[in-house]
Amino acid sequence: MITLEDWALIRRLAAEGVPKARIAARLGISRTTVIKAVKSDSPPRYERSPGPTSFTEYEPHVRALLADVPDMPATVLAERVGWTGSIRWFSENVKRLRPEHRPVDPADRIVWAAGDAAQCDLWFPPRKIPLEDGSTKLMPVLVITAADSRFITARMIPTRKTEDLLLGSWELIQQLGRVPRRLIWDNETGIGRGQRRAEGVAAFMGTLATKLVLLPPNDPESKGLVERRNGWFETSFVPGRTFTSPADFNAQFTDWLTRANARVVRTIKASPLDRLDADRAAMLPLPPIPLHLGWRNKIRLGRDYYVRLDTNDYSVDPHVIGRMIDVTADLERVRIRLEGRIVAEHERVWARGMTITDPAHVEAAAGLRKQFQQPRAVAAVGACDDLARDLSDYDRAFGLADLSDVEEIG
Repeated sequence: MITLEDWALIRRLAAEGVPKARIAARLGISRTTVIKAVKSDSPPRYERSPGPTSFTEYEPHVRALLADVPDMPATVLAERVGWTGSIRWFSENVKRLRPEHRPVDPADRIVWAAGDAAQCDLWFPPRKIPLEDGSTKLMPVLVITAADSRFITARMIPTRKTEDLLLGSWELIQQLGRVPRRLIWDNETGIGRGQRRAEGVAAFMGTLATKLVLLPPNDPESKGLVERRNGWFETSFVPGRTFTSPADFNAQFTDWLTRANARVVRTIKASPLDRLDADRAAMLPLPPIPLHLGWRNKIRLGRDYYVRLDTNDYSVDPHVIGRMIDVTADLERVRIRLEGRIVAEHERVWARGMTITDPAHVEAAAGLRKQFQQPRAVAAVGACDDLARDLSDYDRAFGLADLSDVEEIG
């Protein structure tokens, strides 16, 4: 068999009009080999005839075990069949055989009814966002896509924790103006996994009167709408853009989504904006009561007049040291209250491990410290003369004087 280089040379010389006999003489090969090389559609390739390997004698036993338990780990299979060779080589062969023994799980074509569902997901844009401390970080973007109309709402949020996921979900649902009858999630830890719901999620869904659907593993078709849009964002929104902050990202993304929702979607032959009214008409109304969402904590303010929210510390008016205060936060602001009265308010910081200080709180703390360190004045003796007690009161209390004598004395 000729080499790949000889095959390429033969075809080039033949294309230049060099006679086949001369090519054969130049390369020292037969003219028949030259003719075959010129007529071939693909380069020469050495193919080794399959033969038995060290795995061959174990293969029937492995197949029998996989027929009963298709997901049995390769290490367990190796132990069951008595394999003593390389576990890597054994695992590669098991990986080749396993798909043949897994049951088939066909996916039906899903049809979405108006108002029925919205698919929720987190998208991580491939651009690091500058934060308050000068660092850059990949930040999560919460995306909700109405399944029937394909209308998209989305915004960047500080964390993947439950508090921020619910705050972001409520903001995006308010943008829709109505509540989809089902919210479909793919086992996000901050929402829930399997039968477990994260704290506060059940109350949130109950207030909205909607149903939370947590998809089982290996079911990508049920959330394909929102995942395809995540890929679309990376090819249509991100290229060529720069972002100076999360707020800048949200401003640019919101503006782009306004135009994106007006584009015609090939599968529904209409724009999401045109179909939104019909989709929204079949949804549930927004709850008539305000939702109490976000970060909430009740603590006693210590001498270090700071409170921690997530990983950041925020200063508080030191005049309330030792008092019970309520700490709340949404996606934008952190507020500290004493008996309903705001005693500190800060813009929420998205960076990690920062200390946010109000200069007025530092000034107040310095004044209180100076006042505490000053010696207290001692009251004059004469000022307490009016506090002297009649000694007969003690005689009467301890039974040392006759009551009639006391009355006469009085």
